[in-house]
Amino acid sequence: MDFIEERKKIVDYGKQMINNHLTTGTGGNLSIYVPDKQVMLISPSGIDYFKTKLEDVVVMDLDGNVLEGDKKPSSEYELHSIFYRNNPDVRSVVHAHADYATACACLRINIPPLHYIMADIGDELRCTNYKIYGSPEIAKEAYRVMGKNKGILLANHGLLAIGKDIDSAMGIARNIEMMCKLYIRASSIGNPVILSKDEMAAVEKKFKTYGQVKEDKE
Repeated sequence: MDFIEERKKIVDYGKQMINNHLTTGTGGNLSIYVPDKQVMLISPSGIDYFKTKLEDVVVMDLDGNVLEGDKKPSSEYELHSIFYRNNPDVRSVVHAHADYATACACLRINIPPLHYIMADIGDELRCTNYKIYGSPEIAKEAYRVMGKNKGILLANHGLLAIGKDIDSAMGIARNIEMMCKLYIRASSIGNPVILSKDEMAAVEKKFKTYGQVKEDKE
C-alpha cells in the first residue's frame, strides 16, 4: 500500500473535523495532493470518520480515475481536483458542513472583515451561487469564487478551504467557522464595524512575521 503518511493524515484530520465541530456524521470530505505523482488522496464516500481505515482512503488521478482502493471516493472529488489542476500552491482541500458557516451559506451572504483573522482567509468570505453537490458545476463555481482567497462558502451547503498542506487547509476551515460565528453573534446585537482595506493590509503584512523563525539547517 502506497502513500502511508498521506493516508494517515486523511484519517486523522477526518476525525479532527468531527472533534472540532466542523461537520457531523459522514458529511464533508478532505484530500491531499501529491504533485510528483500527480495523484490525490481523498476520503471515501459515506464512511464514518472514526471507522475509516488507511486502506479506505482512495487514490485518484486528477481526471477522476481511481488508481488505488476498493471504496467509492467522495462524490465531491471534482471540487478538489479543480484546484490541484489549476493552482500549483494548493496541496490540500477541506470541505465541511460547520454549523455557523452553513447557516451563513444558507443566507447566501458574503462575510465582511469584521475581525482581523479574515486576513488569513482573504479580503472577505464570499459565497457562491447554488450548484448541486457532487457536480462539475459546483467545482467550477467554487474555483471562480475562490479567486486569490483561501476559503469560501458554498451556497446552501457548507464551507470550502484550501491550503499548502492539510494542516493549513484545516486551519482555514476553522477560521471560516469562527468568522461566521462572530458575524452572526455580532449582528444579533448591532451592526458589526468592518475593518478598512488599509487596516486589513496592515494585518496581512504583520501575519508574514507571525510564528517562530525557521533556522537554516547546515
